[in-house]
Amino acid sequence: MSNQILSPRSDFIFKLIFGSQANADILAALLQSILDLPESEYDTLTIIDPHLRRESADGKMSILDVKLRTKSGRIIDIEIEVSGIPEMRERVVYYTARMITDQISKGESYSVIKKVVSIIITDYILINENEMYHNRYSLFDKMTNSEFTDIVEVDVIELPKLAPDGDGTELSDWMRFMKSDTEEELSMLAQKSAPLNKAVGVLLDLSADEQTRLLYEAHEKARRDEVSRTRGALKKVAKAMLINGEPIEKIMLYTGLSQEEVDS
Repeated sequence: MSNQILSPRSDFIFKLIFGSQANADILAALLQSILDLPESEYDTLTIIDPHLRRESADGKMSILDVKLRTKSGRIIDIEIEVSGIPEMRERVVYYTARMITDQISKGESYSVIKKVVSIIITDYILINENEMYHNRYSLFDKMTNSEFTDIVEVDVIELPKLAPDGDGTELSDWMRFMKSDTEEELSMLAQKSAPLNKAVGVLLDLSADEQTRLLYEAHEKARRDEVSRTRGALKKVAKAMLINGEPIEKIMLYTGLSQEEVDS
């Protein structure tokens, strides 16, 4: 294949693959590898927003997430992040809470609320507390080993923590697909299952399409420009904190910058 394979780690390509109703079977297979839900939930998956939004109201790039509704009405949102941003955990909590509040209108009973799940796939380390590449969070009391409710779930999957050959699970096969950038790797993964074979075929077709490549390159340029602007603003904050005598550890914690970036 002469064309460079486009990266599934790009939120643009990720949404083209998994955010299409025509690829609901691929999406179902991915979700089944991540979540512990009844198999019947995947019989009907409805993509809530299949559109590719370029910019939000404030002029910034929109998050190209995949939001869907399962057979019983559970709401799942999947996004992939390649660049670490400060307060990522707080942002995840905010958007997860929004998925709950958006379900209920004034005067309605709380009984209408369905379970919400946020799935975050990162190409950087977000969870420093352990070495697991998949962490699942809920409203849980670790002292009494009891769950308050299962209405909220957050799954964090970190690609850098995944071993090169995976761990033999379907989840690791899908995450290896996310990390793949050669035809040889993809061909090997395509043999793992019918959904993976279809996903590889979709990715190769997208990579061979000139219009898709142009849109991908424009999206990636806009993303890099925004990351650069954000890092520049954070460096100004770091410089001001240094001038005010704040310790380097505190500056790194608040800004998400490395020591080298703070010192530069």
